[in-house]
Amino acid sequence: MFGLFKKKSEVEKLQEKYKKVMEEGFKLQSINRSDSDQKYLEADAILKEIDALKK
Repeated sequence: MFGLFKKKSEVEKLQEKYKKVMEEGFKLQSINRSDSDQKYLEADAILKEIDALKK
């Protein structure tokens, strides 16, 4: 209950965004491969940003 109003850190926000983009990329994989690859590149950029913030 006390964590209900806790603000998310920048890393937590980026992790959620990363997960969402990866799911979109997975769904696009069977429909359009080039769009899927673009989503995976976007997710990779988010992952690098997360790593930079953790250091």
